[in-house]
Amino acid sequence: MMKIDVKGGSVKVRFRKILGGSVLKGTVFNKWEGVDTHLSFESDASPEKLAHLITNAKNGCFAEGLITQTVPLKSTIEVNGKPFPIEGVTEG
Repeated sequence: MMKIDVKGGSVKVRFRKILGGSVLKGTVFNKWEGVDTHLSFESDASPEKLAHLITNAKNGCFAEGLITQTVPLKSTIEVNGKPFPIEGVTEG
């Protein structure tokens, strides 16, 4: 471990997205415009050590990886114990 003393940490996350369309018409959509994060903490460590710590944390963050990388999505649906394929929703 890096053994860097950090105090009073907090993170604020803001999701910028649009949800629109009509449930009744079947035109529901969502569009992501971005995600903003703000990290705040106190530490007496050197700027180099803090940069190393923060870079490691961000590079290892599952949530950030899911947002910044193209991730294949495989969907299967089961209704009453049987496969329920839907064109355009589940794998064919």
